[in-house]
Amino acid sequence: MYGSIPTDPVEAERKEPVATDYDEIRSDVAESRNASLEALKSANAPDARSVVREMDEADTTDGIELPGADLSGEELTVVVIPQAEDEFTCFSCFLVRHRSQIARESNGQAYCIECEG
Repeated sequence: MYGSIPTDPVEAERKEPVATDYDEIRSDVAESRNASLEALKSANAPDARSVVREMDEADTTDGIELPGADLSGEELTVVVIPQAEDEFTCFSCFLVRHRSQIARESNGQAYCIECEG
């Protein structure tokens, strides 16, 4: 019987090698994925309205309520950094830029590349 073909189909299945699909998701991995998905669905995830409400509350807790708030009593502190030697102020857009962005100078006024563009 060595090398003979078995006539019983059950016996034939036991002796032939079974092909393995290595791309198929293992059952334990699939179960853990489903469990974590169910956990995410059941979690108390915030909805869009609650997030907007929380952001609005955070904006008003800064002590300044806008719009229409009286800001005359507020004091602003701003640090002014003087213009460096390698910078210029564009006479068109009034932005401080590096000297490498000068497009042209006329009558002592410098214009940037973007304004002359």
